Amino acid sequence: MNSTPATAGAQSSAEALNRDCFCRTLNLARLREQLEGEPSLKGMMANITQTRPNLFSSTVVFISQQVQQQITATIAAIERVAALPGFQAQALARADASAQHDFGPLGACMGYDFHLSANGPQLIEINTNAGGLLLNVALARAQEACCDELDWAFTSSTRRDTLKNTIFDMFAAEWQKQRGATPWRSVVIVDEAPPDQYLAPEFELFRQLFSQHGIHAAIADPSELSWQSGKLMHQGLPVDMVYNRLTDFYLIEPNHLALRQAHAANAVVLTPHPRAHALLADKRNLIALSQSELLLAWGASAADRKILSARVPATRLVTPERADELWAQRRQLFFKPVAGYGAKAAYRGDKLTRRVWAEILGSDFVAQALVPPSGRMTLVDGVQTDLKFDIRAYSYGGQVQLLAARMYAGQTTNFRTQGGGFAPVIVVPSTALATGSC
Repeated sequence: MNSTPATAGAQSSAEALNRDCFCRTLNLARLREQLEGEPSLKGMMANITQTRPNLFSSTVVFISQQVQQQITATIAAIERVAALPGFQAQALARADASAQHDFGPLGACMGYDFHLSANGPQLIEINTNAGGLLLNVALARAQEACCDELDWAFTSSTRRDTLKNTIFDMFAAEWQKQRGATPWRSVVIVDEAPPDQYLAPEFELFRQLFSQHGIHAAIADPSELSWQSGKLMHQGLPVDMVYNRLTDFYLIEPNHLALRQAHAANAVVLTPHPRAHALLADKRNLIALSQSELLLAWGASAADRKILSARVPATRLVTPERADELWAQRRQLFFKPVAGYGAKAAYRGDKLTRRVWAEILGSDFVAQALVPPSGRMTLVDGVQTDLKFDIRAYSYGGQVQLLAARMYAGQTTNFRTQGGGFAPVIVVPSTALATGSC
C-alpha cells in the first residue's frame, strides 16, 4: 500500500488502537433512547438484550482515513463499471427474467463488505439488501469517549445526526425515479416471517422512520400480499412501495408470486430489486471485477481498473474442469455460493472436507483468493480476547452513507460471539494520535 508518512502513521495508529484500546464506549442508556424513539418501540432494548445479546459490541473499530478513502473510491468505481453496457449484458444474460425489468430505481441499502489487509481494504462481498443500517445509526449515536485521549473520536457529527433523514431521502429518491411527482403514500417492509428474523428490531425502526415522514408503513410476510386487479394489496390497501428484505433475490418461490407479478407489471416500486442483485450482488460479478483486461474490453477507465485491481481479490468460477487445480490451492481460497448471503454455505478452503467439496462441485460456487480478516482486541468478562472484524459500507448510488464493523469469532460473521456484534467505525485522522494509545 503506497502511503505518505502521514497516512502510514494514521494507519499504524488505527492498528495500534485496535490492538491496545480495551475501552467500552457504548452507553446503554443512550442506546435505549436511540432505539425507543416513540412509545410503540418501548421495550425494544430489553428484547434485544434478552433475545439478541450479541447484536451490539460494547466497543468500536478504528480505521485510517486512507482506508476510508480507498473504500469510498472502490464502491464508486464498481458502480461506474456496473453501468457499462458490456458488463450489464454479461450479468443480465445469466439472470432470471425478473432482473430484466428496469423501472428506474437503483436499489436502496446497498452493502459492500471489506477485509483489511497490508495492501489496503479488500472487497469480500456485495449485498443488495444489507441489514443493519438503522441499527448502526442508533449504535453510532450511543457512543461516548472512554478516556481524554479519545475525545476527538466522539465529537458531535452533523452528518451522523442527519443520517436518518438521508436514509429516508434514499427511499424517496427510489420512488421518484419510478413514479416522478406522483404522491407516495404507503410502504410495506417485506421479509419471510418478519418477527422471527434476527434483525427484526430494525424493521420496526424503518416503520417508524417512514411513519415520521407521513408514509403509511407496515411490516409483512410475502404471503400477506395479494395481486388483485392490477394492484399489489396488503390488508385491503394498495401498496405503493415494498422495501424488500427477502433473500429470494429473483422472487421465484411460490410465496412470492404476488410480489413478482406486481413488480413485472410496474405496479409497485420494489427496492432493492432483482436487477440490482444481478448487476451487483451475484458473486459471479466478482470474477469480472477482478479481471482488468475484461473491464478494459468493456470500456472501463484506466483509473477504475487500477482501483479494482488493487481492491478486488482474484475470483474464479468453480467448475469440474478446475476441480483438481482448486482443490490443490484450496488453502489460499474461500468458496462462496453465487447467490448466497450472510456467509451461508461459505467455506474457508483449509477447512474443507471431501464431502463438502463434492457438494460445492455439484452447486454454483466461486473461489476467491483468501483475505484473512483483521483483529480487534477487546475485553470479554475481563479477559483480553482477539476477535475478527469486517467493514461494511452502506451506500446508495455509489455514495457511502455509513461505515460499520461486524466483530466475531469463527469462519464468518455470525452474531453469536460474546463481545462481538455490530460496532461503530472510527476514522483516525493523520493528526489525531501520534502513538495510537488510549
